[in-house]
Amino acid sequence: MRLSTVILPIHRWSEGQKTWRRAEELGFHAAYTYDHLSWRTFRDGPWFGALPTLTAAATATERIRLGTLVTSPNFRHPVTLAKELMALDDISGGRITLGIGAGGNGFDATALGQEPWTPKERADRFGEFVGLLDRLLTEESVTETGTFYSANEARNIPGCVQRPRLPFAVAATGPRGLRLAARYGQAWVTTGDPKIFEDGTPEQSVAALRGQIEKLGKACAETGRDVAELDKILLTGFTPDRSRPLESLDAFVDFAGRHRELGFTEIVIHWPIPASDFAADHAVFERIATEALARLG
Repeated sequence: MRLSTVILPIHRWSEGQKTWRRAEELGFHAAYTYDHLSWRTFRDGPWFGALPTLTAAATATERIRLGTLVTSPNFRHPVTLAKELMALDDISGGRITLGIGAGGNGFDATALGQEPWTPKERADRFGEFVGLLDRLLTEESVTETGTFYSANEARNIPGCVQRPRLPFAVAATGPRGLRLAARYGQAWVTTGDPKIFEDGTPEQSVAALRGQIEKLGKACAETGRDVAELDKILLTGFTPDRSRPLESLDAFVDFAGRHRELGFTEIVIHWPIPASDFAADHAVFERIATEALARLG
């Protein structure tokens, strides 16, 4: 199992760079950031762009993997995104993972002045978005006319440092998204079952996650792929456990062990943010970063 962190882009780089460097010093496998224009309770405070932040992080670090968790079609187009990702993969020396999901009805859904998409349209757009992005990052020149996204002789030379392209970590729980993960993903991402976040129990969450992994396995089987080929990433903080796994080293080891048994290969914890849903004791957080995996055995 690997342990990673997600660093929200809420600090000016003069301060923020210290966090990304510290994440590398602590030995995290990867440091991700959210790719939003604004997000929830952080909407009225500082919030910086994900890809410029990752570019700066790539120049401030040497070993740690970097990525989005997650990018969505809400305000991005595959052609321009592919060009930026190719450059970012080059700047980082091949350390980028693209977390990608369908998006939702948050602030990003209307920031460009559009009406929010229906769930069906989000799923339709997501499928087209991921398929075109895959082509753009693996072929030198792409021309494609889609219902929502098109490309006309879009060129991405010399391509990604990572071959055949940088890895996709596809966030999905529904059948269409899971099929995309099975077809295009090098990893699959989940935050758990949102229906039980408020009133569910940790045991119900484990059962729901087990069911998601089983559905992922079926989607992989339908495409002729071994589900073991995909890394399975759990972004914490959105299950009924909430922040309890970060209350102590023992609590986290217990949490991680239960989810490793389900088949998860990577757990992502939020870098502590005081006076927020992601508040945590920083000393405990650092102990988890440096000691938890050894305790798991």
